[in-house]
Amino acid sequence: MDEAFRQALGEGEHYGSRYAMTVPETAHSGLTGQQLGKRPGSSLDFQDYRDYQPGDDLRSIDWSVYGRTDRLTVKLFREEVIPHVDILLDGSRSMNLAETPKGAAALQLAAMLATAAANSRCTRAVWIGGEGFRRVRNDSLSASAWDGFDFSAQRSLVDCFEILPPRLRRMGTRVLISDLFWSEDPAITLRRLSDGAAATHVIQFLAEADITPPEHGNIQLEDSETGESMEMFVDSVVGQRYLEAVRRHQSDWHDACRRYGGRFVTLVAERLPEHFARLEETGLIVPA
Repeated sequence: MDEAFRQALGEGEHYGSRYAMTVPETAHSGLTGQQLGKRPGSSLDFQDYRDYQPGDDLRSIDWSVYGRTDRLTVKLFREEVIPHVDILLDGSRSMNLAETPKGAAALQLAAMLATAAANSRCTRAVWIGGEGFRRVRNDSLSASAWDGFDFSAQRSLVDCFEILPPRLRRMGTRVLISDLFWSEDPAITLRRLSDGAAATHVIQFLAEADITPPEHGNIQLEDSETGESMEMFVDSVVGQRYLEAVRRHQSDWHDACRRYGGRFVTLVAERLPEHFARLEETGLIVPA
């Protein structure tokens, strides 16, 4: 993996040690409304069901449910229903914009959040979108041990959800990190992301170059997802239209998050550490 990425993961761990993830009250309580244990276990106090995931103990599968529904479902007991965080990272090319720190900073942010989740004694899964979603290698370990980032995907996250959706934990906190550079209705993604969640956070992650109109004159534009290019002349009118389009796009996402009970915030790669305060304002993290 790129050395800048490896360094960013380590820096994210460092920053994350200063924070804890805010755990929604609904994630702390089972069906009986009691606070749950701090670690996985095998208590006989049954609490809930969830879909089977690779690596689960086969003895926990409820075969009667499988017989009725053809779905592999495992029983969760008191100590197993613990707070969980799913971090979903956009792996598209635009998330590693050339001549910007965007890609490394996105990993720093993901590492910070994962470390904050560990400080809150949450389990976690880190997903990256490409040809569908996949678990980041070594995501159960400290962030500095993660691997497998290349930001080469040419598909939007809408496509990723259709091809191979992530196995999101029921009643967990979901955090999406993406520049949101696709044209589909934000509600399509928010419906999938918020279904069964205790809390949903959308972090629009941009570089300064994403929100700064190019200088006046003839420029060559290249689509970082498809590689297609075109020439155009930029003047003050074009620059203003670009800024208005960015604001409309952000407003559409903000409205969709509000409709589905999520929180929306925009962070800028070049100002990331100072922008952590915005995550505190949304209620995602608190000082440890």
